[in-house]
Amino acid sequence: MKIRVLFVCLGNICRSPLAEAVLKKMVAEHGLEDQIHVDSAGTGSWHSGELPDRRARETAAIHAAPINHRARQISSRDFQDFDYIIGMDRSNVQNIRNWPGAIPEKISLMMDWSEHHKGMEVPDPYYGEMDGFEQVYNLLVESNSGLLNHLKNELKVAAPSA
Repeated sequence: MKIRVLFVCLGNICRSPLAEAVLKKMVAEHGLEDQIHVDSAGTGSWHSGELPDRRARETAAIHAAPINHRARQISSRDFQDFDYIIGMDRSNVQNIRNWPGAIPEKISLMMDWSEHHKGMEVPDPYYGEMDGFEQVYNLLVESNSGLLNHLKNELKVAAPSA
């Protein structure tokens, strides 16, 4: 069984590719690459085919979580192909829910996977400086930790012995 996770933000150049890179790093650290597939997309199409924002790529590189992605727009097919479709903010989640072919039970808000920040939105760092990308990275580490624990339970992966 392979679980498929899709992160979604507005343009797929800042938050969702960072979320993808963070979870891919965690998945690799736990040796689960053959069991968990991770991708990202945007609700808008204006950046399709472009590399993510330079600041997102630099932030990911600083944390050894390289981004290897080109922006793309979410498609109706994604609702069939992915088990989890996770929006970065409430506007993204609403846009995903309104997408043709949406499957509501697959859709969630990123920070709802966090232990301490449920209901919070991942802020869009696009109009800010590098520190905004670092803040987003830290939020994504926190929320992806909770998501990964959930996925490991779903896969019935044993916790490492202490």
